[in-house]
Amino acid sequence: MARSSLPGPDGLVVVDKPAGWTSHDVVAKSRGLLGTRKVGHAGTLDPDATGVLLLGVGRGTKLLRFLSPLGKAYVGEVVLGTETSTLDAAGDVTAVHTMDGTTLEQVRAAAVAFVGDILQIPPMVSAVKVGGKRLHELARQGIEIEREPRPVTVHHLDVLPGPPDEPLVFTLAVGCSSGTYIRTLAADIGHALGGGAHLRNLRRTSVGPFTLADAVPLDKVSPDELRPLVEAVRHLPRIEADEAL
Repeated sequence: MARSSLPGPDGLVVVDKPAGWTSHDVVAKSRGLLGTRKVGHAGTLDPDATGVLLLGVGRGTKLLRFLSPLGKAYVGEVVLGTETSTLDAAGDVTAVHTMDGTTLEQVRAAAVAFVGDILQIPPMVSAVKVGGKRLHELARQGIEIEREPRPVTVHHLDVLPGPPDEPLVFTLAVGCSSGTYIRTLAADIGHALGGGAHLRNLRRTSVGPFTLADAVPLDKVSPDELRPLVEAVRHLPRIEADEAL
């Protein structure tokens, strides 16, 4: 059977990624929902994380390079007293610390050191490549290697009360540069308080100008939800030109 000569869909989809799905899973599912193989994403979200994931479709895949560097915003919960192998709730417990009595004011004071231009060591369970291999591939083999600290920027880091029945859980609201690991922030805050911590319930609330208000659930992705290609560059400076130019 001859291939169809009809062009596939083009555009941008803002997805509210569900928990338990990798970003690659979302891309694979969206290919079926949109009827095209040409789908890519503009920034990995951890499998347990939810929230804004930008998908380029058709010619929109060529514009993902303008979206990937955009700043991100997140909310999540830092759980004091327990460290894990992945720095989040998906990992195995690797250390337990007695941190009873830690106050909101103490956590806020510790968090101040992680605002601005900082260096972060990427987690072993991450998509960062070292020597041509992704760290999570090495981690699955039980291999841990030295990682060079990477510069990132945390624009704001607000610490808010957590659930009233969990005194060692605090909510983090973070605005940061692309490439910032919120898991690492949570773990570093725990260390700064003299113990340890991990992250849970991470939710990405925005990527650049795209927020949760723009997002659709994964099962609602369809050609009708495609945004025009120009949406992928709406954050860039715009110049109006007439025919004389």
